[in-house]
Amino acid sequence: MKHEYLPSEIPPKPGVYVFRDRFGTVIYVGKAVNLRRRLGNYFQPARAMRVDAKTRSLIKSIDDFAFHTVRNEEEALILESRLIKDYAPKYNILMRDDKRYPLLRLNMQDKFPTFTKVRFERKNDPAMYFGPFPNGSALQSTLEFILRRFKLRSCKYDEPDEETIKRCMKRAVRDCSAPCCNRISPEDYRAKVNEALEVLKGNTKELCAELDEEMRAAAAELKFEKCARIRDVKQNLLAVFGPKVRRFDNAVLPEREDEASGIAAMKQLQTELGLAKPLDTIICFDISNIMGTLAVASMVCFRHGRPDRSSYRHFRIKTVEGSNDFAMMKEAVTRHFSRLINEEKPLPDLLVVDGGKGQLSSAVDALIAIKCPVLPVIGLAKREEEIFLPGRSESVLLSRSNPALKVLQALRDEAHRFAITYHKHLRQRLLEYSVLDEISGIGEVRKKEILTRIGSVARLKKMTPEELSAKIPNLGMKISEKIIAFLQDKG
Repeated sequence: MKHEYLPSEIPPKPGVYVFRDRFGTVIYVGKAVNLRRRLGNYFQPARAMRVDAKTRSLIKSIDDFAFHTVRNEEEALILESRLIKDYAPKYNILMRDDKRYPLLRLNMQDKFPTFTKVRFERKNDPAMYFGPFPNGSALQSTLEFILRRFKLRSCKYDEPDEETIKRCMKRAVRDCSAPCCNRISPEDYRAKVNEALEVLKGNTKELCAELDEEMRAAAAELKFEKCARIRDVKQNLLAVFGPKVRRFDNAVLPEREDEASGIAAMKQLQTELGLAKPLDTIICFDISNIMGTLAVASMVCFRHGRPDRSSYRHFRIKTVEGSNDFAMMKEAVTRHFSRLINEEKPLPDLLVVDGGKGQLSSAVDALIAIKCPVLPVIGLAKREEEIFLPGRSESVLLSRSNPALKVLQALRDEAHRFAITYHKHLRQRLLEYSVLDEISGIGEVRKKEILTRIGSVARLKKMTPEELSAKIPNLGMKISEKIIAFLQDKG
């Protein structure tokens, strides 16, 4: 086996593991609450005697493996599901381990829009989708609460007949505002939908405050069962619509579309930009940093309108001090295209940079400086989704429904996601161990604040106690002097 990790090298954290055979083909994807324990179980010599024939065959076929840590079991479920769909591993299919997790669907083009739970793959429609959600029961109870709280429709009838209206219990108990019966105007109903939409986007603070007030009132009246029900509603609400909720519009994730749709979007983009050469390959750069600290760049690649993850790259910014996104963009583009030219690898058909005129100019300057062959370059500014082209003062604005803009948005969003993921990984690795751990009086909270604000121990060594104390006022001069003296002694 290529990767023979020691048990101590595998973290006891939640995550997903990937097994490959001797040809490099992914044959199984699994999840674990504790990666060290789970992977250790697979490679115990006596285990092969205690498992069924399919698992025994799997173990014999493993030639290489990799693992990815995540924050919790829910993220492991989602990542496992995604990788299974991407790779369709042989043994996941044999073991029927291809569960689909529910999504929430909302189509604002419906006469009376409402939220519905679905389990199918995203369809080619104009709807918005939220999820996936591993905890189906929490999602169901929370969905019922949202529909009831905002008095949204839970039925499928836009124009019900009189008999259906008579039998409608939601209308009778006023859990529904009944727009189909003209009890509320279409405009006011859509306003309610938009209020609920804010909750789905993660803006739960106001609603949670209302639930806390209801709990206090129920407790004051000694209605403890009601209080417990409200508590459960709040917990489910935060679990389902907290910060890990993901929303995507149709066509915003080209990797889930068939190849024909991706190619059509690329052809549309070629037409909109007035390019002569077909756009088979597009790459996009993004920068991620916090006040210039731990600055990184990401590069993602789409081929035929779909992500080509094997071509993704990330870069630690090495030559730029402080928050200078333009210089960081120039460094990343220079390094990547210099490598392509030196190794005589094919250039992309289009380079996209996340940002406006400044980022675009930096990328163009980098290409000129390394004498890169001419290729199309554009910038995509997020606020108004403006497309900037070199040498043109006016930006290009495309319709929000234009497939060409959709594929650019998907590319930019994927570059941003990839950059943020790498940046978080570096921050976590930095915080897991630091020379600051050797200084008495510096706990985890202080260490995290120092490294997050300063960025690295190397930068910290260059500071004076006065500079450190000014940068982190609540640290105090005494501790600042202790830290700087310790680091100077270390050399």
